Amino acid sequence: MSRIGRAPVEVPDKVEVNISAQTLSIKGPRGELSVPVGRGVEIKQQDGNVVVERRSDTPEHRAMHGLTRSLIQNAVTGVTEGFAKTRQIHGVGYQGSMQGRDINLQVGYSHPITISPREGIDFEMPNPTTIVVWGIDKQRVGQMAAEIRRVRPPEPYKGKGIRYSDEQVRRKVGKTG
Repeated sequence: MSRIGRAPVEVPDKVEVNISAQTLSIKGPRGELSVPVGRGVEIKQQDGNVVVERRSDTPEHRAMHGLTRSLIQNAVTGVTEGFAKTRQIHGVGYQGSMQGRDINLQVGYSHPITISPREGIDFEMPNPTTIVVWGIDKQRVGQMAAEIRRVRPPEPYKGKGIRYSDEQVRRKVGKTG
């Protein structure tokens, strides 16, 4: 049995869980999310926990067992605490600024790049070279953070560009004269 799928998901007191045939609705202080229930997986609520069980040991059901449990755990964490990803802007003259809810990036192009947040996503900029993307849906936060990085990925010679806060850029040696 899957070690991840076997673990129950603890549901805090301030979170409501509604189980239907194909979806699981989770409502908390930060918002509401719905999680699709995978094929071959049953969801039960026991003693303030959500338990995921699979119907058989086929490879498809085994894969859905751990995946469904992880999606439920991420949704519970999202509606209680939320998720945040931090980006760093490196490079001489590279910076960003907030324009309402949008981010205006100046990263070496002849024009500024404006990025608007998707539904359920918010941006913060504690300083001109740090971007914090946060929201309640882990997948959307990660996707929006990846789209920001795609504007100017870090290059290997000088390390200029937009990178994850914990990303290590492997620097290459330039030409030797």
